[in-house]
Amino acid sequence: MADQILLGTRKGTLILDRKGGRWTPRAIAHPGVSISYAASDPRDGTMWVAMDHAHWGPKLSRSKDEGRTWENLTQIAYPKGARFVEQHLPTPDENPAADRPTTYKQAALLKVWVLGFAGPDQPGTIHAGTLPGGLFTSDDGGDHWELNRSLWNHESRGGDLSAGEATSRNQWGGTPAAIAYGEFVPGIHSIIVDPRDSKHIIIGVSSAGVMETRDGGRTWSGCNRGMLNDYLPNPEAEWGHDPHFVTHCPAAPDRLWQQNHCGVFTSDDGARSWKRVSRPELGVHFGFPIVGDDHDPLTAWVVPAKADDERMSVDGGLFVARTRDGGSSWETFREGLPQQHAYDVVYRHALDARGDRVCFGSTTGNVYVSEDRGETWRCVGNHFPPVHSVRFA
Repeated sequence: MADQILLGTRKGTLILDRKGGRWTPRAIAHPGVSISYAASDPRDGTMWVAMDHAHWGPKLSRSKDEGRTWENLTQIAYPKGARFVEQHLPTPDENPAADRPTTYKQAALLKVWVLGFAGPDQPGTIHAGTLPGGLFTSDDGGDHWELNRSLWNHESRGGDLSAGEATSRNQWGGTPAAIAYGEFVPGIHSIIVDPRDSKHIIIGVSSAGVMETRDGGRTWSGCNRGMLNDYLPNPEAEWGHDPHFVTHCPAAPDRLWQQNHCGVFTSDDGARSWKRVSRPELGVHFGFPIVGDDHDPLTAWVVPAKADDERMSVDGGLFVARTRDGGSSWETFREGLPQQHAYDVVYRHALDARGDRVCFGSTTGNVYVSEDRGETWRCVGNHFPPVHSVRFA
């Protein structure tokens, strides 16, 4: 089991080391900088951090010596002519059937939301998902990045807008996560690289759905059959879904898991179809993070929350739910977690599992670790900054 945890927080990068049975935080790195995502490349151990710098904008930083020193990299940039169809946050009194004029905007990087690492067959390849909904790829270990034009120009979002007007209807909605940046744009928050073939990539887009490429990004298709968006006129629509996070079982990559705005979903056929496996009577429905077991395709964990405007723990108590039968049933665990006046929310990247260890961090700066597959918990930090991401190194 991994003995390091990387935390991306609102005020820097924290690394926790397990020594003598205790998790001990190091001095904070990137102090004062909001970190949207932090993870370790499983191929070579390089640590990567996506910085959301208030002054300098979004940048990447990497460490090749286990976090002792860090190197800041050139900023990812959208090329000239990479336009998108502007979205507008609906107002309560707006007529949803009313047509708005189509307007366009040149894309500018707002945030690097997630990183995805290719397999050993592509040793220098890294992918970055961003707001406003672009996928960038580096083939030289992060020194240079290129926008995936095929996805950016996909017909589901209007076609190639650099050449003029949209040639198809834009079906990618905005995500509320972008409102803090003064925009209402889509975002790519999940990148799954198939361990059997690095050319096979699945992404999660808020708010569009799940997409995949099987040819290294040259072509893309939607993978939303079986998903339900209860807020759409047609809940089974091809596009317009709001996955909060999408992941898989590394040992059985055709088993995928998804925590969606409208429930927990799973797929056992490589995202060709999805099945909702929520249990609202147990509080297992809405939430942001989900993680699958490394080896068992039927096991996954979620940290549920109350939906929409409340965005806090369920009924004032924090709990973790686990399924061991592919979502047919769920167990809930509370031992070691606060059960009164708990207002923690766990963001989409702030839950991880490795072997028997599970860890999550919350918006109130609390970090919890379980050594027995989520059944009991111990707090390893009460006064950390709000936690955006948690990953075992």
